[in-house]
Amino acid sequence: MSERESYEHGIPSWVDHSSPDPEGAAHFYGALLGWETEDQMPPDQPGQYFMCRLRGRDVAATGSQQAPDAPPMWNTYIAVDSADDAAAAIRDAGGTVLGEPFDVFDAGRMAVALDPEGTPFCIWQAQRTPGAGIVNEPGALCWTELTARDPDTAKAFYGSVFGWRSGPMAPDDPYTLWYAAGGGDPGGDDPPIGGLMPLGGDPSGQPPNWAVCFAVADTDATAASCTELGGGTIMAPFDTPVGRTAVLADPQGAGFAVIALSDPGQ
Repeated sequence: MSERESYEHGIPSWVDHSSPDPEGAAHFYGALLGWETEDQMPPDQPGQYFMCRLRGRDVAATGSQQAPDAPPMWNTYIAVDSADDAAAAIRDAGGTVLGEPFDVFDAGRMAVALDPEGTPFCIWQAQRTPGAGIVNEPGALCWTELTARDPDTAKAFYGSVFGWRSGPMAPDDPYTLWYAAGGGDPGGDDPPIGGLMPLGGDPSGQPPNWAVCFAVADTDATAASCTELGGGTIMAPFDTPVGRTAVLADPQGAGFAVIALSDPGQ
């Protein structure tokens, strides 16, 4: 089901884009993915935060970056029952919490953290705002993926913090699927909640990161539109077992992926 009202502990629930030009990002992604956008930041607060919507439901956001020297990027948020307890678990597992958890008005409570490889991610304790209201349909988030140089450390860390289980996509395949906390072996009827791609000897110098992927109706047309709107192509459209995908860059240089799912219900 593409519409969501809540997220269980440990499920990626939200993504937002941080940059020096959140309004420009909102215009770009609005044109590319069909989003309606509205600045939600109160007038007396610094910065901007544009909520992005499909059919009136929140699907993502673009906001002002908090660290002036940080590159434009997409941020992944993981739902937690308690941001304070999750922050303690992150520290215990060898991660870093960048400041104490804090309230975002009445929307929720969050913290920004780094895993042991220094990859940033966020935790989100929902109050008024649970997360993305639509997923897995054109214009909405459909996948989040960690790239890591040390997959074994990543598996141990995220398993300890969120209870995630992991298993290969296929025998002898280096790509790993994440599964929510639970009993038994991963796979089977359990739907995966994200992926893990080893960077290995990647010569591009790409740092470990959490990447985001949005569903689209036509990958090739979306890639062409991205270029027309001032963005670029990192990996040209190609076919995968789950659909045709491409890795793109927005005009500010933030990377993201799109995919035309072969089975939109997966």
